[in-house]
Amino acid sequence: MKVLIQIVQKAKVMVSNQLVSNIHQGYVLFVGIEKEDTIETVQKMAQKVANLRINADESGKTNLSILDTKKEILSISQFTLCATIDGRRPSFSNAKDAQTAKEFYEIFNQELKSYGIVVKEGEFQKHMEVFLVNDGPFTIYMDSQNF
Repeated sequence: MKVLIQIVQKAKVMVSNQLVSNIHQGYVLFVGIEKEDTIETVQKMAQKVANLRINADESGKTNLSILDTKKEILSISQFTLCATIDGRRPSFSNAKDAQTAKEFYEIFNQELKSYGIVVKEGEFQKHMEVFLVNDGPFTIYMDSQNF
């Protein structure tokens, strides 16, 4: 499982020129579910994300977690994070099948919500327009194979 986290001042998702979700000051998560991922992988990633200390405290050190800040998350499914590139064209064969990926994506978001985090979502398997204003920029890439 791969998650790209960006701290944002604001963000929104539109589908077919219709607003789907928006947040003010929080985090945008791009979420990729891979073939070998399990429900345990998803749960562990949600726990890691919720407790990741990526926010500055009053001393300017990154000591505050997403839980500590009580800011919203905009979660966007993005199977392209699962791409492998051997030649000049990406392969997406490492991505979980769409039906299971959707189920796991929903479980991931529910896990985050179980921590008391407000989670808003894009639309699964839709062409989305994602607008965001980075804050920093501060971007973290997480891969479940690394923990």
